[in-house]
Amino acid sequence: MTCFSMLHNPARFKPSSIENDSENEEELEFYDFNEPEPGSPPGTLIIDEDASIPNIFLIDYHAEEAIGVQLATPEECFPYLDSQSVSWVDVQGLGSEDVLKRLGKVFSLHELVLEDIVNIPQRPKVESFEDQELIILHMVTSREDGRGFYDEQVSLILGKNYVLTVQEEPENDVFEPIRQRIHRNRGVIRSQRADYLAYALIDAIVDGFFPVLEDYGERLEDLQDEVVEKPTRQTLDKIHKIKRELLLLRRAIWPQRDAINSLIREESPLIDREVRVFLRDCYDHTVQVIDMVETYRELAANLMDIYLSSLSNSTNEIMRFLTVISTVFIPLTFVAGVYGMNFDTSVAGNMPELKMPLGYPLCWLLMLSISGGLLFYFWKKGWLFSPK
Repeated sequence: MTCFSMLHNPARFKPSSIENDSENEEELEFYDFNEPEPGSPPGTLIIDEDASIPNIFLIDYHAEEAIGVQLATPEECFPYLDSQSVSWVDVQGLGSEDVLKRLGKVFSLHELVLEDIVNIPQRPKVESFEDQELIILHMVTSREDGRGFYDEQVSLILGKNYVLTVQEEPENDVFEPIRQRIHRNRGVIRSQRADYLAYALIDAIVDGFFPVLEDYGERLEDLQDEVVEKPTRQTLDKIHKIKRELLLLRRAIWPQRDAINSLIREESPLIDREVRVFLRDCYDHTVQVIDMVETYRELAANLMDIYLSSLSNSTNEIMRFLTVISTVFIPLTFVAGVYGMNFDTSVAGNMPELKMPLGYPLCWLLMLSISGGLLFYFWKKGWLFSPK
């Protein structure tokens, strides 16, 4: 067991992301389900080849003191599970079946619980066991460039005096403020039981949706200006991508509302009545996130309609301009066609103006007068130029 000075492990592993950048970028992928083959026995664990090796971090605290350590093996958790203090065991990474199975033995996890933790993604849910509560949620964090988000599964196991969290990736979590509050003794978290710690982690996960949605609000505003002023094919691609990303956000947040609601409604000896009051606040935040996601999805759908309308208006402008040009040249073509006929000037009865000295300039004057008159008429009617 080794002590560590940082509150969060900075192990660098590039997680899968939801992006929206270049035209050559691959299409967005929906969840890549990591499930065992049909007919596999219960408790079968499927480890992704790209998953990182688990790192185990523990924060043990009570009202007077808090310590943070990095554990070398899951068995080092045993002394803390029997103490009177609150222990938060944070496992980052799912890349070792041996470590995860040993972790399951240390915390007496049911084989189906361990399967739900490892075989991702699972639908957000809450399951009650004899002395544990399993809470599976989805955590989203903004990309560094603000164009898209990371989505990962977080599993929480609430015990009598401990909380076990298992994260899919070793970075991009939203728990750093909770670590700071514990180590610096801010608020009442160090004077509360493990159920309050579980609430604080759930609240951080739900609140993590708001910065992501703020980025989407700004992107939608930029897209709205682009659609109205100068829509292009790239604009249509951006609208399609943002609609797919919002759909993924919707799939992540909607089931979490039901999961948090079940924590509030179902009686559990591990969750005090006072903590349920705080969970109701989490539920309210979840409803706000859902409302924002649905609003942004409607805005994205409206942007598609605006894009089609702008494209139709642009086409109509082009057709109107071409129609004006054609209308102007129709009488000119008639005049030029009449005077372009082969006349025999020696035969009587021909057009008298053919022998006039000013016949040619008068013909041009006539055609210019017709063109100018038509253009003036179209301008007065408002057909020639688009209204500002």
